Parts: sequence; structure tokens; C-alpha cells
Amino acid sequence: MSSASDASPSRRALLGGLAVGTTAVVAAPAVAPAAQAATRYHPAHYRGAPPLLSAQARHLVGRFSYGVTPQVAAQVRRMGGAQGWFDRQLDPASIADQGADQYLAWWPSLVRGPAELWKRQITEVEGGWEVMNDYSRWVLMRRMKSRRQLLEVMTEFWENHLNVPAVGDAQYTHRTSYGNTIRAGALGRFDDLLRNAVTHPAMLIYLDNAVSTATHPNENLGRELLELHTVGRASYTEDDVKSSARILTGWTVDLWRTWAPAYRPSIHWTGPVSVAGFEDANLAPDGRDLTRRYLSHLAHHPATAQRIARKLAVKFVRDDPPQDLVDRLAQVYLDHDTAIVPVLRALVASAAFEDSVGAKVRDPGEDIVATYRALGVRLQPPTSERSAVNQMLWQASSIGLMPFTWPRPDGQPIDNASWSSPARALASMGVHYGMSGSWWPDEQIHYRGRRAWAPEYPIRFDQLVDALSQRILHLRSTPALLEACCEATGTPPDARITRNHPVIKWEMPRLLTTFLDSPAFLTR
Repeated sequence: MSSASDASPSRRALLGGLAVGTTAVVAAPAVAPAAQAATRYHPAHYRGAPPLLSAQARHLVGRFSYGVTPQVAAQVRRMGGAQGWFDRQLDPASIADQGADQYLAWWPSLVRGPAELWKRQITEVEGGWEVMNDYSRWVLMRRMKSRRQLLEVMTEFWENHLNVPAVGDAQYTHRTSYGNTIRAGALGRFDDLLRNAVTHPAMLIYLDNAVSTATHPNENLGRELLELHTVGRASYTEDDVKSSARILTGWTVDLWRTWAPAYRPSIHWTGPVSVAGFEDANLAPDGRDLTRRYLSHLAHHPATAQRIARKLAVKFVRDDPPQDLVDRLAQVYLDHDTAIVPVLRALVASAAFEDSVGAKVRDPGEDIVATYRALGVRLQPPTSERSAVNQMLWQASSIGLMPFTWPRPDGQPIDNASWSSPARALASMGVHYGMSGSWWPDEQIHYRGRRAWAPEYPIRFDQLVDALSQRILHLRSTPALLEACCEATGTPPDARITRNHPVIKWEMPRLLTTFLDSPAFLTR
């Protein structure tokens, strides 16, 4: 049996089209091998699979989910097409999702209150980092199993935009509640989401507003609110930052004792404030209504509209979205009182979205979730550190970043270049190969049997490749993909595959990982 390092130069060239690298960089080296493959390899058509979604339907569903599985494709067909699926996903309350909720029971500490969590840490029963690792696992399970895929995608988007890292000896006490708050508002109005996030105890602790007082205002939250969460760097002054911090004084948390959030008028700074067009005499000791009006002003600011519109376009269209699309989305945002759903509808209706098929690279967390979904593995409650659901975090870390550990308030990057490097490619290949072989993780996990991947026996190898392409990638096979599969397994296209053929007995991990390492899988 050959090893990965034995792969022939031609196979390396074929896989050189991996989506790791900017899309342009990715596409370039694959052109010549693809053209050569077209003259030598002719894909078969396996006709026993359910019909595929159209290219645009796959694009829409793939961009707003964690992978187009056969189950998701069936949902799309039942809803009359991708637009019907998208419309339904925009109303998550209409989709039953008890299956995703049940996983919360796997990690009991996620429902404990902040005071209890802190007591368990200082008495060395359970560290905060352990609870937060479990939070990350629970969220990955939700992304993997939830039928409300678009809600999970948008929750990830906002948790990143309003980033509060899960790591941290103080904010972890409220971090699960913070994530639930974001999920509850992910498809509502940004005005409400911003207010609920900025005044949440997790955010107050992380950006030091919990220790900000009238006599010693701390500027961290007031500054990041302007720079990262709303108007952006060019739209405020240092005087604005001072007023922003003063407005937010009064919101605090009883640190290191009860961890109870509170509003204390006695520590609220009073006096005139002026921030980016917001003016107020600020005479009342209770500044909660002032905070509400201030945050609403920022949420409705044209610079915020541009910032939110651009970030959505970068996440869901491409890294360099056209300015006319950003302008249009910003106007929709303002016209609908900062509501997110109309902006998403306008985004997917744009020509730029239609033209952006395959233009976004999956980040480490998206890669892990999509791989578990594509391989159809079943997970069981964790019983040890080796349990698969525990290992998911280390797999994501090996690819580039463990979920919710980006330490800065700007959130992890959402551009392609940040997740495109040879090291990332090799790490993804390692994870894909380990799972394709059912080797790692290996506890509390059920993989499909190798023989179960072939839809029937006997079957020609080129038909098997097409069947797997339809199942894993939701695409027909191509000459380049067929050639890569032939090279990976040392099998000619016309080989007759039986239950005991070497491809089934020995080469199935190489065959499966060829699909998972392909550009079609590593992009969304």
C-alpha cells in the first residue's frame, strides 16, 4: 500500500486545486490538470441517487448551512426548492428542533448559574475552562444536528461580530447565557441585538465596563462599541470615546462574589455627552434609558449600516463585495429599522450572490462540522477525554482555531486568506483522512461501514465515484475528480467493484478523503 508521501506528482497537481489559498490562487494550478483529465477521464453517471439540487440551489443552501447533506437536500425538495427552504429557515420558530436541544443534557454545567460555576472553580470541582470547552462542543453539536441551520449560521456570525471569548476566568460565568442571547436575537433587529449584547454581563466583564465608574470611567467597551460593533474607526473621535464610556457607566457586575449583574445609578457619570451625532444633557442618575437611546442611535447610524452590510456581504458573498451591493444592503437595513431578515433576502437576491458560487473558504470550525455531517457519523454522550465529541475541539484547533478562543474583541477573520495556507491544508487533510478511515476519533462514535458507501454491488469504479460525489459533495463527478480518485486508489475507471474489492477493503479511506480534500468541499 502506498503512503500519502508516495502520491504521484500528477495526483499532487490534481489536489493542488484545494481551496486553501485565495480562490484565485486555488483555481490557477488546477486548470492545466483539469484540462488534461478531461481528455483522459470521462465521468460516469450513477442514476440511482436522488436528484441533485440545481447549482444555484446548492449554492444558496450551502452558504446558509453547514453542508448540503442528503437529508438537507430532501428538506429542500419538500419545501419546493431552495427559496422555499430559505424562507422557512428565516422563521426558525416554525421548524421543530427538539433533536438539537437534547444535547444540552450532555453537559450539565451549561445550565448552572454563575455563582455556582464560580464556586465549583474555586473549590476545584470543575474549572471554568472545562465548562467553556463543553460550551464549544455543545455549539458544534447544534451546528451539526440542528434543523434550523440558517439560525445557527447567523448565531455564529453575530457571536463573532460581538465577540466575547469563551476563555477567561471571569466572563465564562455568563458566557453560555451570552450565546443564548445572541441566538435569540440573531434574526431580529440589530438595534435590539446590540442593546442586549452590550449590556450583557459577559460583555460588561470582558471589556471592563463592570469596573467602570463615574470617577474612573473605563473606555474599553465604549471604544470597541464604536470601532468594532457599530460605526467603525473613521467615524468617531477620542472625545466621542470618552462620552461613550461615560454613558455606559452604571452597568456593572458583582465580580468575584455573586456575579450578579446590576445597574447602579450611584456610579453613573452625569453631565452632557456627545457621540457621533448623539447629544444628551444626561442629568438623571439612572442612565438606562440614556443607554437605550444611545445604542439605538448607533444601530441606526449610516456608518453602522455600511459596516453591517459590508460584513454580511464579505461573509456570504465574497471577500471583495461590490460597493453597490453594500450600499443597497445598507439602505435595506435602514429602511427596515435595522431588521436583519430583509437584508438577507436582498443579499441572496443579488447578482453578486448568484455569481459567488464556491467563493468562500470554510474556516476550521466549518470544516469540522461539515466533515462530520458529510460522513454521516453518529455521536454518543461523552464518557472520557477520548470521546469523539470531546475530540472535535482538538481537531478544530489542529486545523487553525478552536471555536470561541479568538482572544481579541474584533472576532476571528471571515476572509479567505486567513484560512488559506499549506499548514491548514495539511491539517485538514489529516483530519479528513483520520475520519475517513474511522481511526480518529474512535470512542463514542459510529462511522458508516466501508461497504455501506457503495450504493450497490457490483459497481464500476467510475460509477462509484459519481455516486460518492453526489452524496458527499452534492455534485456530479468531474474528469479531474475521477482522475484524482483513480490516482488515490490505484484503480482504473472501469474496474468492477465488489464487496471484497481492494477499494472497499483497503482503499476506502483514500477514496473518501479525496472528496473531503477537494475544492468543492473546502469551500462553501
